[in-house]
Amino acid sequence: MALKPQNKKHRKQIIAGTVGRDKGHSFEKEITETINSLSIDQLCHLEQVDLEQVIFNGNPAFLLLSYIFTDLSVSCSSIISITAYWLGGLATSGKGDVLQLPNGHNLKSSKSDILIRFQYKDGSIKDVGVSIKTCNNKTPTNAQLYFTTASAFCKLLRDNNIKVTVEAEHAMKMFCGDVGYRPADMIDVSKRKSDPDRWFWEELPQKEKNELEKMFIAQQDGISEVLFKKAYQNDPFPPDYVFHQTRKCENINNVESAIFSIDKLLKLSKKYSGFDLRPYTVKKGRFRGDPNIHLAPRFGVIQMQRGGQKQHPTQLQFNLKAGYFYHLRDLS
Repeated sequence: MALKPQNKKHRKQIIAGTVGRDKGHSFEKEITETINSLSIDQLCHLEQVDLEQVIFNGNPAFLLLSYIFTDLSVSCSSIISITAYWLGGLATSGKGDVLQLPNGHNLKSSKSDILIRFQYKDGSIKDVGVSIKTCNNKTPTNAQLYFTTASAFCKLLRDNNIKVTVEAEHAMKMFCGDVGYRPADMIDVSKRKSDPDRWFWEELPQKEKNELEKMFIAQQDGISEVLFKKAYQNDPFPPDYVFHQTRKCENINNVESAIFSIDKLLKLSKKYSGFDLRPYTVKKGRFRGDPNIHLAPRFGVIQMQRGGQKQHPTQLQFNLKAGYFYHLRDLS
């Protein structure tokens, strides 16, 4: 659904977001088309890559295939064909390749932006999903990982066997500013310096806050995997790899990219950092005069915050730390 601009500034933000999304989709489509243009002979000449590396330079389609071939020990002599499907636009714009599921319905959405289907000479088929992240700035910026509501996030965790109590869910609603859980709904906010429409992490009830923090500490790997792979319910093609264009590049044959299997990314993320709280002050917006120091929760390379957008003010947003791949490169 198209967003309705609230004012000129919001309109510009919507346009910028749409342009960025379209650039990302164009990048995904170009990788897909390049993969589909390759012959078996070209596939047989792909070079092996060092899987200990994180950052690579070159044509993204060739880099991605080389990484997957190396990681899965794929022999081109055993392959009949490789077909790539662009899925990235299905959920956001209804655009993408038509891919029919076994039930006869067409795929509507997937956490994988590209699906690569290997068909082997023995008749077997292997599907490999890839999540694509793009950056078209000179320096890396935060990359959105998942955007949802407090209740939907808690349900997603429960659906994946991660326990979240009703009380902890209420605390998450307070953090997001759901109607009925805002400071304005619960206390006199006439003298409040901070945003009256949401509670900050350090303001949550102590018992529930402790419960949430213990959950993120104990279940960091599981929660991270859910965010990377299981955001869409009953997704038949959850991603196995992440391919991240690190910054703007003018030449498609010399794109700097970070590539991970998701299993490797989860391990490196945990190695980088456990759950912690980063202090910050409000420096922009309506409450930039807020004198309080607030705490932002994060775990590994994943940052969690209230979205606060005009159209969806109570959304829960998970981002990848800007330049996270450079930090993980030093740990690999």
